[in-house]
Amino acid sequence: MSSVCAAGARSKCLSTRFTSGLRLCSLILSALFTFTLVRTADVVSAAASPLAQPKSTRQVGLPLAATRAAIPADNLPTPEKVALGQRLFFDARLSADDTIACSTCHDPARAFTDGKAVSTGIGGRPGRRNAPTILNALYNATQFWDGRAATLEQQAAFPIVNSVEMGQPSLDAAVARIAAIPEYRRAFQNVFGAAPDGDNLLRAIAAYERSQVSFDSPFDRYTAGERNAIGAAAQRGWELFNSRAQCNKCHALSETKRDTTNFTDNDFHNIGVMIVRHDVVRLAKQARELLTSGDAAAIDRAAIQTDMSALGRFLVTKKESDIAAFKTPNLRNLLLTAPYFHDGSHATLWDVIDHYNKGAGLHNPYLDADIEPLALSERDIDDLVALLASLTSPAYREAAAIELARQRELSRTTRPQRDTVRAFGPKPMRPKPAVTARHGARVREHAIAPGHDRYAREAGAGARYAGAAE
Repeated sequence: MSSVCAAGARSKCLSTRFTSGLRLCSLILSALFTFTLVRTADVVSAAASPLAQPKSTRQVGLPLAATRAAIPADNLPTPEKVALGQRLFFDARLSADDTIACSTCHDPARAFTDGKAVSTGIGGRPGRRNAPTILNALYNATQFWDGRAATLEQQAAFPIVNSVEMGQPSLDAAVARIAAIPEYRRAFQNVFGAAPDGDNLLRAIAAYERSQVSFDSPFDRYTAGERNAIGAAAQRGWELFNSRAQCNKCHALSETKRDTTNFTDNDFHNIGVMIVRHDVVRLAKQARELLTSGDAAAIDRAAIQTDMSALGRFLVTKKESDIAAFKTPNLRNLLLTAPYFHDGSHATLWDVIDHYNKGAGLHNPYLDADIEPLALSERDIDDLVALLASLTSPAYREAAAIELARQRELSRTTRPQRDTVRAFGPKPMRPKPAVTARHGARVREHAIAPGHDRYAREAGAGARYAGAAE
């Protein structure tokens, strides 16, 4: 009797364990299924935002011929391809840990930026660069702050495989994640007539990014002939932009040919932003030794993960004239893309103009020749801000007005870049470059101009320009 009872007890125990195991499996499967549904719902919800939708080409100021010319023959858009790219752009499953999507750093609500000084990737890892906007990126001659990608297709690949950004070990690993999802398999088959692969994944994302055109601003209507579309302050700002403020030195096709599409010369300039934080002499030498020209993946890692990020275009070209030179950004919807510059070091538009007004970069031997004190008054600065605010597209009008008020209030109490004495002073002498002609595999330092031996000693010792004013 006792053994029968014992056997019954064991059977009951096993039955209980089996039932508990089934319940646990059921809970796990339910949780996974719920997570998948939630993740899918998140993707659909984010991608469905009105600000995320492909934009009409019927906008005042949109250059139709240039828009058509910017679309490559091997990646012509279709509604289905753009829709697939849109879904991929918002899908964090492209990242190694399901937490980072393209839209994490390029949020439509922030004019496809993220509002951070530098972007954050998987595991909370910070990068070294401020996220540029996707809006009107199709017109860019190159992509990224240093121009390391020639096309949007090339650009789309780098964040996916950068260990600080989306963290996939390879593009194929990201494709495998996507290919495991039936909806994506069907969509790729419908759009490309094939299963998901790396090239077509990048083509779809790039097609979506090219759909993000942003014009129709008050300034566009003003240049189209609507004389009252912008106020008197913005009109004065436009004249300053092309004269005393010297903005047209970089934010135009040339000094005599204005660019009212993106306000850029598609070139790279050292404008003196925080170069004093870095020993660019040592970094340039390190970059020459470690980076092979043409090794795009290594250049990308250096730009996002190391102090060599401060070298800018030099990482790509290895030309001394490109040390700490960064791409001229477009100026549209700027009130939504703060903070500013490649490192996000300037909080407001007032800070940006103060930087230029004082001729920043006193001890920067690689400074662009056009940087000099501008002698702009406070009214001049306010007029330039009014002009930049007028470049806001209708979808961002309300958010821009709130941000303009915030920045204006902040500028009344906090102006870390303002230096009126320097702004109205003479253009100072600058030291000659302290680095770096390449002779075979060797890098030597150039001489420094007389009168600047303190900086020569610092450069020769491999020290940063410590304590020097920006």
